[in-house]
Amino acid sequence: MRNAGRMPFEHERADMASIVKFIMERFDTNVAGGNFSFKVVDRDGDYGEIGKEYIIMTPTMMSEAYLGTLTAAQILVVEPHTRKIIDGVGNLTREINMHEAVYDANPDIKAILHGHAKEQLSWATMGVPIPNLTEATQKVKGVEVLPFRHNCSEEIAEMVGAHVAKLGDAALMHEYLLNSHGTMITVGGKNMSGLTAIHKAVSVVDTMEYNAHIAYEQTMLQLQGSLDGYYSKGIKIGTVEDVFKDHKAIYNDKSNLELEVKS
Repeated sequence: MRNAGRMPFEHERADMASIVKFIMERFDTNVAGGNFSFKVVDRDGDYGEIGKEYIIMTPTMMSEAYLGTLTAAQILVVEPHTRKIIDGVGNLTREINMHEAVYDANPDIKAILHGHAKEQLSWATMGVPIPNLTEATQKVKGVEVLPFRHNCSEEIAEMVGAHVAKLGDAALMHEYLLNSHGTMITVGGKNMSGLTAIHKAVSVVDTMEYNAHIAYEQTMLQLQGSLDGYYSKGIKIGTVEDVFKDHKAIYNDKSNLELEVKS
């Protein structure tokens, strides 16, 4: 039975509202917004059927209309596929199709964060992968760029869903560039909660924002002739040609043990 007088998934929605504000303040998205979601499960049947999955999702216009300042009540509780809003004040983003395609492609994915992070968006508009160089971001591995498809279209949903399915478990901690559109991060695991997953996604977008700037600086140093490649953990892992000509999503895939031996 539903808890009288309480919003469905009140704690989770309040947390999501805080995430939106944090991401806006950190320039991890802009006034054009983006959209964030994570899965929740009705453990006790308070809102319908025991064990039923719902999606906690930001409403459309979260940034332009509300400047990133939302209440828990404005965060939506959505029934997958029917797209019925179970609770929440606001309208559903048209990019729900991309979120559904990702969750369908890999049910172990528990959170999706799509935004327009300032530094990362520059790489997305160039249509080239971000060299992943910092120690804090190596868990994300290679950050590839996907071909341009119009935002909110069925084409972008189908393309992203197919790519996520192809990645398999690698999609459980991964970032993608959407050409000229922005970034997308997927996080999950069989036993991971959606709330944990969305917090991990926030960590990824913020640390990758620093990495994107560092990658730009190393790119400029190479073009100026002061550096002979991209460096990570003390070793050279690629060059400008690898990234801009061959579109390689480079990162330091050497183990710590290998690095210790070389040093």
